[in-house]
Amino acid sequence: MTPVQHRFALPHIQLAGQSWGDSDAEPVIALHGWLDNAASFNWLAPKLSNYYILAPDLAGHGYSDHRPAATPYYIWDNLADLLALADQQGLTSFHLLGHSMGAGIAALLAAVAPERVRSLVLLDGLAPMTTAAEQAPAQMAQAFRQRSRIGTRHVKYYPSFDDAVTARAGSRFPVSQAAAAALVERALSPSPSGWKWHTDPCLILPSVLRLTEAQVCEFLKLIKVPTLLCLAEQGIATPQTHKLAACVESIQVDTLPGSHHFHLEVGTVDPLAAHILRHLDASASGHSEI
Repeated sequence: MTPVQHRFALPHIQLAGQSWGDSDAEPVIALHGWLDNAASFNWLAPKLSNYYILAPDLAGHGYSDHRPAATPYYIWDNLADLLALADQQGLTSFHLLGHSMGAGIAALLAAVAPERVRSLVLLDGLAPMTTAAEQAPAQMAQAFRQRSRIGTRHVKYYPSFDDAVTARAGSRFPVSQAAAAALVERALSPSPSGWKWHTDPCLILPSVLRLTEAQVCEFLKLIKVPTLLCLAEQGIATPQTHKLAACVESIQVDTLPGSHHFHLEVGTVDPLAAHILRHLDASASGHSEI
């Protein structure tokens, strides 16, 4: 299934994105992870064919606009973007599907806009990263030190598109060459000096401010919709992940084969899709299995 390409002119920012399926079907907004983009769902979305899957490139990612210069990227700023997107598309309510950072965004949105969210599917992620209260000053100081150096940061150029694909495939969270090519296609631009990332370099800066674990738990306690947390066997879950999952009232936690990008890999996407479909179908019918 070939995705439909979109450009969304919102009141405060322009976002790009992709969609799969009939726009009159039950809507699912799919949120990618940090430094990924809407192509993250190229393998999974076609397998959820009874639903309308709308996957934006989050601000600073893919083909979407960057935040204004010198503006920090706070995870909660994505909530305003997504609510504006849903309003523009006439989606009064929707399911949320999020991977990694996208899972944290989805959880926050379900907490603060419960009337808009029908159910949650979280893939190898649950909540925003946290910082202990006593570590907040050091976190902020580090962020500002690094922000002051961003203009002198060396720009990485690749001799060819294929070189960038190989680099992405072998990065910290490895993916197949095919998956890397799909992600890189939305994140790379040619220049006289070679191919370079057009993802906003400010995304790699440390957060100026993070929520504490206690604050995150208070958000998670507000989630009342059926929630499916799918963790990858070789994923990034920590003891804190399971501790925070206990803060969510209606949650089902399952561990499935694969690595952090199990939704992108041919060998693991089918069982994951079947798992998600059971959850979506139950939630859409009002008969959650949780």
